[in-house]
Amino acid sequence: MSLPNHIAIIMDGNGRWGKKNFNNRLIGHEKGIKNIRNIVEFCIKKKIPHLTIYALSKDNLKKRSKNEINNIFKLLKNYLQKNIYYFKKYKIKINFIGEIQLLPISLRKMLISCSEELNKFKSKLILNVAINYSSKTEILNVVKMLIKNKKKINVSNIEKYLFTASSNHPEIIIRTGGYKRLSDFLLWQAAYSELFFQKKLWPDFKVADLQNILKKFIKIKRNFGK
Repeated sequence: MSLPNHIAIIMDGNGRWGKKNFNNRLIGHEKGIKNIRNIVEFCIKKKIPHLTIYALSKDNLKKRSKNEINNIFKLLKNYLQKNIYYFKKYKIKINFIGEIQLLPISLRKMLISCSEELNKFKSKLILNVAINYSSKTEILNVVKMLIKNKKKINVSNIEKYLFTASSNHPEIIIRTGGYKRLSDFLLWQAAYSELFFQKKLWPDFKVADLQNILKKFIKIKRNFGK
């Protein structure tokens, strides 16, 4: 079996890492966002063209403190401002998936501007960043759109309008942080994904850990119901 076309990651454990090591959840989020680059560069090196990361769920926005959410937004904005040249240099296209229209105006404008700027170039990697994302909401909205446009509700049409349509379904979904659940992430797309749950918190997840997962994935016989 060859390497996957699409890897998806639930980057869990940032806050716990910060609390454990510095008694500060925000430091964990800072460390976590910096850790993304290592995985991105590995995917480019191995010619894995699609990567989806779960940055912030719809439930996160509802249930976490406003202070923590606002700090995460600031981190994201600063990260994008500082790394736009890096994304261009390495031909990384970024798609922000989720209910982006419900985010604060300043952040929303930056996400749209960043995405549009990077979409001008041919990409080596498509990076889908799920923010204010809910898979249940995604599926529900697709069905509503099909009804509104008087199109048949079937598997083919639903898949055409999913946020990740251009990346197809991930062959691998990884969750760090020790929990064994998908937490409303790519529920439709995960139908035949291979799931790997890691005890390490996201800031401690290394390229070597991803390499070990890929070694296991290559050995799996994927029957797809046959």
